[in-house]
Amino acid sequence: MGLSARLQLRQSQSLVMTPQLMQSIRLLQLSHAELEAFIDQEIERNPLVERGEDASGAAAGDTPDGADAEPPPESGPEPEWTAASISDRLDASLENVFPDDPGVRERIGPDLAAQWKSAHGGSGTFDGDGFDLEEVVSAPVTLNDHLREQIAFAFTDPVKRAVAAELAGSLDESGYLRTELPEIAARLGIEEETVAETLSTCQGFDPPGIFARDLAECLALQLHARDRLDPAMAALLRNLELLARRDFQALSRLCGVGQEDLLDMLAEIRALDPKPGMAFAGGTADVVVPDVLVRPAPDGSWQVELNPDTLPRVLVDNAYYAQVSSAAKDGAEKDFLAECLQNATWLKRSLDQRAKTILKVASEIVRQQDAFLVHGVRHLRPLNMKSIAEAIGMHESTVSRVSANKYMLTPRGVFELRYFFTPAIAGAGSAEAHSSEAVRDRIRQLIEQEEPADVLSDDSIVDKLRENGVDIARRTVAKYREGMNIPSSVERRREKRALAALG
Repeated sequence: MGLSARLQLRQSQSLVMTPQLMQSIRLLQLSHAELEAFIDQEIERNPLVERGEDASGAAAGDTPDGADAEPPPESGPEPEWTAASISDRLDASLENVFPDDPGVRERIGPDLAAQWKSAHGGSGTFDGDGFDLEEVVSAPVTLNDHLREQIAFAFTDPVKRAVAAELAGSLDESGYLRTELPEIAARLGIEEETVAETLSTCQGFDPPGIFARDLAECLALQLHARDRLDPAMAALLRNLELLARRDFQALSRLCGVGQEDLLDMLAEIRALDPKPGMAFAGGTADVVVPDVLVRPAPDGSWQVELNPDTLPRVLVDNAYYAQVSSAAKDGAEKDFLAECLQNATWLKRSLDQRAKTILKVASEIVRQQDAFLVHGVRHLRPLNMKSIAEAIGMHESTVSRVSANKYMLTPRGVFELRYFFTPAIAGAGSAEAHSSEAVRDRIRQLIEQEEPADVLSDDSIVDKLRENGVDIARRTVAKYREGMNIPSSVERRREKRALAALG
């Protein structure tokens, strides 16, 4: 058969991932904080993108989605630069601008000073009258700052002072010394004995337990500061692994004390701080801002709405586009402006679609988990993303992206959307399947209701769950128990018997 070249026309359909489509998919899985950072980048990159704000400067959550930016007002006369206008713009008084300069009044004159003070609405005076100490906000004291002050008073020898500063710089956030002494000695070119002597002095600093090299030493330093480090306590600290296993009988024998005295010692241990340096940690906990709000409706259903505080309002400045496009000099500038307009419009539509998708997924979750909202975790239904996707006519991957890093505020608390997706545990006999989260809650309650003489083993928990219609394997019970940081039945029995003997 001969070979020949031919031209053929063929029609086919294919899904092309354009940059705009990839951006829309990416926006779905961003958290509120990540979305705000992304929009800030777009505002810096695209001159036609701006945030919609109301008169108070807050995001204009009530502005219609289709509204574009208002054109700038016509320029009026130049503002009069008086002390009052400057104060309004800077939101500052001369006392704050020049806090350490007592000659401000003399240099600017009493009339202008009084005008500034009147415009600002302050009550203080330049000579210090009316000064409110509570208005002064000081920088937080770090652990290094706190130790540096003590080092300055504790050491007169410049060598040991330098060693102490090096030791302080080697502490981790919890206040533990994680660097070996020979390494510090080699780094400073001094004898290891000098480093050890300096460390011994530093271990007497505040807070007690600082500069410890492990947990046992940290607790020992705190007990020594309280004059409670006796031989029995020292033996207890040498056997912390037995305490973790709740082997009170072995601890009582090694410490040479009875069970009642041992429990008193354990109470002292619990009162200590295993991470003394954390009191000076400068970090703050991130506040979870819910993306969806769920409230009871008057008709007995649930009202699901998006949190307006997490809805960024992006506007396209069409007036500015018309102004600059008419002044464009060449094709490159016009192409750039057209691309900016296209990207800004697409971003606005993507954010609107993101909000609608989140609301649609959250509404379906609320519909299917109505029993949980009414009765609690025991009634949490087994649910997967595929069932949600089929109910709302979306792809399962879209539901997965929407559920990531999104939170829902309900009458029962704030939950991540993924919390409502739990695997199913088969029901015993003809009983319905149970949510794994509901089964965890049942295991926790069974263990909390134990008696010291009747501690439940994992097999016993399996039997009780099957009596309540839950078909579960023993290894699954063990996995759930360990995931909730609940010790084994042997360890729980030791602890409950010791507490019962004390009572």
